[in-house]
Amino acid sequence: MTAVKKEYKPLGLYIHIPFCKSKCIYCDFYSLPNGEGKMDRYVSVLCRQLAEIAPHTAAHEVDTVYFGGGTPSWLGEKRLRQILKTVEKYYRLAKKPEITLECNPDSAGDWKALRALRRAGFNRISLGVQSADDEQLKQLGRPHTFAQAEEAVAAARRAKIKNLSLDLIYGLPGQTLESWKDTLEKAAALSPEHLSCYGLKVEEGTPLWDMQGSLELPDDDLQADMYLWTAERLAELGYQQYEISNFAKPGHESRHNLKYWTLGEYAGFGPGAHSDLGDTRYAYVRDLEAYCGGVEAQGDILSENERIPQRERDIEYIMLGLRTVRGISRQEFEYRFRLPFGPLQEILEQFERTGRARMREDRWCLTPEGFLVSNQIIGQLLEALAGEKLRREEAAAKHDFRVR
Repeated sequence: MTAVKKEYKPLGLYIHIPFCKSKCIYCDFYSLPNGEGKMDRYVSVLCRQLAEIAPHTAAHEVDTVYFGGGTPSWLGEKRLRQILKTVEKYYRLAKKPEITLECNPDSAGDWKALRALRRAGFNRISLGVQSADDEQLKQLGRPHTFAQAEEAVAAARRAKIKNLSLDLIYGLPGQTLESWKDTLEKAAALSPEHLSCYGLKVEEGTPLWDMQGSLELPDDDLQADMYLWTAERLAELGYQQYEISNFAKPGHESRHNLKYWTLGEYAGFGPGAHSDLGDTRYAYVRDLEAYCGGVEAQGDILSENERIPQRERDIEYIMLGLRTVRGISRQEFEYRFRLPFGPLQEILEQFERTGRARMREDRWCLTPEGFLVSNQIIGQLLEALAGEKLRREEAAAKHDFRVR
C-alpha cells in the first residue's frame, strides 16, 4: 500500500527582539535602547520558551520566521544564530521557509556577518531606511545616514542576500512631494526586491505626539498625493502593489506578513508579541523583566487571551482582506461564514462606480484611490454586515426560517 503523506498546517513564527540603539520619535513598538546588558538573559529565556511551545505546534509546519523589533540586527550575529538554531531544533520547518531579519543600516554594514547569517538560514533582510534625506533622519532620531543605507545594501548583496526589502516613510515633518519623490527614486535605484512605504502616523505616547504642535506635518491632501504617485511610479518600475503599503517584484511578496492579512496562523515570542494559533488570539506583556521572569518561573505572561472560532471571523476577513490587492471573494465569504454577500456587494458596486473598488475574476478589492478611504469603505461594509446579522437574529427569534 502507498503511504499517505501527512498534511501539516502552515505556521509563521514571529520573534520579537526588543532592543535598539536608540528610540525613534515616532515609534510605539515595545523596544528598549541601551539594553545590551540584558541581551544574553533574554536570548536564553526566548530559546527556553521556543522549546516549551513547540509541542503545541505538532500539527504544523513552519514556513516563515520573522525577526522583528526593536532592531534585531542590534542583537548581534551570534545570538541571532543561536535563536534560529533553536527554532530549527524544535520545530518542523518547510523545505524553503522564508526567514526574515529586520535591520537598521548602522548595524548591517558588515557583509561577513550577513554572510554568516545567510549561511545559518536567514534569506530575507528588511532594512529600515525611512528617508534618503539625512536631516529628516536626524529629526526622526534615526541612528544612521542614507550613505550607511547604501552601504548596508551593498553588504547584503555581497553576502548574497537575494531577497531585500526597504522600509520608507512618507508624510514626514517638512517633507514635500518633491523630497518624497527623491527618497523613493533613490531607494528604488538600489534595486530591492520589495518596498514598504508607510504614511507617518503620530501615535499617542511617543515623543512625536508631544512635538506635533511645533512641527509642519504634511496635510491629508499632500499625503494622498504622495501615496498615489508612489503606487503609480512603483508600478512603472515593475513593483506590484499587493497590500496598502507594500510593493514587490513578482514572487517577492512578504509571505510572513501575508499571514496576518489572510487569517493565517502565527505564533509570537517575546514581550508584546501577538499570536493567532488554534483559534486563539493571545499576546504577551509589554515588559521585558515581567516576560523574562514569567518564563523562568513558569508564571503567567499573557496580557490578552481570547478564543475566536474561524466561523466568527467575518469582520476580520473583510477588514484585513481589503487591505490587500487580492481582496475578498463572495464565494469564499459565503462558504466560510454562512452569511449572504449581497448587502456587501451593493456597497462595493457603489464604490466601483467612483473608481475606488474593482472586481477581478470573483474577488473584490480596492484601488489605490480606494485605499486612501479604506476606513470609510470598510466602515460601511461592517455596518451592512451588522444589519444583516441583526435581521437574521430577529427572524430566528420569530422562528421565521424563510431567511436565506
